[in-house]
Amino acid sequence: MAAPDRAGQLADPDSEARLRPAEIGLIASLGIAEVAVYRRLRVAFFSTGDELVSVGSAPKEGQIYDSNRYTLYGMLERLGCDVVDMGVVRDDPRLLEQAFSDAATIADVVITSGGVSVGEADFVKDLLNKLGEVVFWKIAMKPGRPLAYGKIGGAHFFGLPGNPVSVMVTFYQFVREALLRLSGRDPVPPLPTFKAPCTSTLKKAPGRTEFQRGILVQDEAGNWSVRVTGEQGSGILRSMTEANCFIILPSDQGNVSSGALVDVQVLEGLI
Repeated sequence: MAAPDRAGQLADPDSEARLRPAEIGLIASLGIAEVAVYRRLRVAFFSTGDELVSVGSAPKEGQIYDSNRYTLYGMLERLGCDVVDMGVVRDDPRLLEQAFSDAATIADVVITSGGVSVGEADFVKDLLNKLGEVVFWKIAMKPGRPLAYGKIGGAHFFGLPGNPVSVMVTFYQFVREALLRLSGRDPVPPLPTFKAPCTSTLKKAPGRTEFQRGILVQDEAGNWSVRVTGEQGSGILRSMTEANCFIILPSDQGNVSSGALVDVQVLEGLI
């Protein structure tokens, strides 16, 4: 099957369809040997921070293992992307600028984690302004407020926060749909959302949309309910390993009493 040279360009939605096993068989049944398809979207990604080391290296005092690249790798693989892992880049403007330039040259999309907050070593936003453009930066959501999106040359750029849970939440809420559209999926299937009673009491201050990690269960009568996984800190990656859904609390929502209906976004069994 022939593929265009460049991914990341949206074609006529009326002529697009995902080639699943049934579609491939249907094409073969018509005697068609070649069709034009999108090549896999190529995504380059790296983590930023002097405090990070890759698995297999011995951390020094004050350093921690980088989990975000491995999480991103898994999520990108599930979307069928061609992934380029560029490792950990130190908080050095020269090294970061080179990494951005290299990534934008070889990939359709560049994703980083860390460096998009307001600390003195957070250089991503300034470099994005220098090398391309910032389309938006900071979102009224929790976790994941310091999220950046822009362009570097012809590549799309997503700057994700450094906290592990924030990386996953922002990926599911922003990056996933964008990557599917750039891969040629139109319309993009949304993550299923419905209402269910929450058996936990939830703390929530109005002002930002919150994505709390939840466990969705069904009782013997077929009724669904949801509860939180426990502590909801953005650095507690264990909360994502236990979750099969997000409990979405809107910006104007306050505390939630046990038994109240909440919006649930299902994660299990999805690409």
